[in-house]
Amino acid sequence: MTAWRHWAKAAAAIIVLIATGAVAQEHYPSRPVRLVVGVAPGSAADVSLRLLALKLGQILGGQFVVENRTGAGTSLAAQTVVQSPKDGYTLMYGGSANTVNATLSPNLGFDFAKDLDPVARIAAVPNILVVHPTLGVKTVAELIALAKSKPGEVLYASSGVGTSPHLSAELFKLMAGVNLVHVPYTGSSQAVNDVMTGRVPVMFMPASTALPQVRAGTLIALASTHSGRMAMLPDLPTMSESGLAGYETGVWNGLLAPAGTPRPIIDRLAQAAAEVVRSEDFIRALDANGILPFAGTPEELGQFIRNEIEKWGKVVVAAGMQKQ
Repeated sequence: MTAWRHWAKAAAAIIVLIATGAVAQEHYPSRPVRLVVGVAPGSAADVSLRLLALKLGQILGGQFVVENRTGAGTSLAAQTVVQSPKDGYTLMYGGSANTVNATLSPNLGFDFAKDLDPVARIAAVPNILVVHPTLGVKTVAELIALAKSKPGEVLYASSGVGTSPHLSAELFKLMAGVNLVHVPYTGSSQAVNDVMTGRVPVMFMPASTALPQVRAGTLIALASTHSGRMAMLPDLPTMSESGLAGYETGVWNGLLAPAGTPRPIIDRLAQAAAEVVRSEDFIRALDANGILPFAGTPEELGQFIRNEIEKWGKVVVAAGMQKQ
């Protein structure tokens, strides 16, 4: 009988804990939620996150507060979230830089794929492969042919080592079997200016930056790095369509939570995020900034992250970029 009483008390305690947790999750969020992002205010990721925060607040009836925590190539933001309570009140707006850092900086002290639970992929900014008219090429095939005829002579610009434009070009070099020379800058402004003047004739430029120059005829767009054609440039082929099957790059962002966050909270956030990215006003706002919306499940984001880490790991190693 004594053993039965102990079992009954234990069972009652478990029921109370489950009920308490269910109530907490049912009323989620009951206080402000921190959305930590590792980029500065005004960037494409920051713009899409602030729009997301506003819409999530409207849908879930709570306050979602953006916190820009820059440093260590977005790894400081990731570490902050990894070390936060697993209660759904500190989330990360992670992205492509984190999947690159997994190989680029192997001693981060956390595992991006294991220490964060995926919630939903939200947005992406594809790159556009652009060239200056003086280079004399109008297709990806022509650029590859030129680079092969002049190995080590064709220059390409990037906004810095390890950035999306840099890695997009390194993946291009790897897949096309060409030798382009990297000219890194400390930011995008000078890189874009030098491409526009023809000083450095090639760049994988963010779509939001490239579009005005392409439409003005200052630069020639050869292909987009997106998986499908972009609505804003429907006649522009993708890199895959241009002969490099499977090529896809760009800056993507998604919502993540500390590993071990209760699944009901993950699902609640994922459902709300799906509603956000399908809303017409969100889509219009992103489109105005050259950003593409995405809708997907936590499982799809998790698989996407694993694929990205594997892909960029090969590029980082091939380019000799890995830090010790």
